[in-house]
Amino acid sequence: MESEYISHFAMQAIKVAASLAGPLLLAALVTGLIISLLQAATQINEMTLSFIPKILAVIVVLIILGPSMLTTMTDYIRFVITSIPNLTS
Repeated sequence: MESEYISHFAMQAIKVAASLAGPLLLAALVTGLIISLLQAATQINEMTLSFIPKILAVIVVLIILGPSMLTTMTDYIRFVITSIPNLTS
């Protein structure tokens, strides 16, 4: 098993993980920033106020990008499964 093949395999895993987690984390980050600015402007310091909008934003992103994320994940799983014979030789 060559180190180039393993490094390609690991790099592909990192890319897939980033492409799946990135939009969800970005939506939570932007929503949290907006809620924090609103809390600072209105001087309402309630910790639970930012939780519900973040969850709703993540759910909306999952609804919109869910099919493409699922396609990305199934393509990667198919790649991993078809690469098993190459790993054992």
